[in-house]
Amino acid sequence: MAWYSGNQYEWYMMTNRWTGPYAPAYWALLLCNFVVPQLLWIEKVQSNTIWLFAISIVVSIGMWLERFVIVVTSLHRDFMPSSWGMYYPTMWDWATYIGTIGLFFALIFLFVRVLPAISIFEMRTLVPAEEGK
Repeated sequence: MAWYSGNQYEWYMMTNRWTGPYAPAYWALLLCNFVVPQLLWIEKVQSNTIWLFAISIVVSIGMWLERFVIVVTSLHRDFMPSSWGMYYPTMWDWATYIGTIGLFFALIFLFVRVLPAISIFEMRTLVPAEEGK
């Protein structure tokens, strides 16, 4: 939509996404969200559960890439004199990222430990039926 406005700043932003330092993420986004789902037009792919699962994983990765491209390519260049180079994550940035994933899984496992996922259908066979119902 940037080319319809004729705004030079929007043009620069879009060409920076296509050709800039994060261009591989942008093109991977297009591949994951637009090209790979086109396989669903093939009937053999539609009826194969493994293909459907693989396509759903690729689309999920594409949706993550979309958020990455929106946030990172919008903020990676701030035109301040102090910003001479690109941003590269440090050990602490990676530790924060991996730590949040670890915290998420720890809370999920704690939740499953406290409230186990048991099917009500399976529990009905173990509980004796009440008389008169």
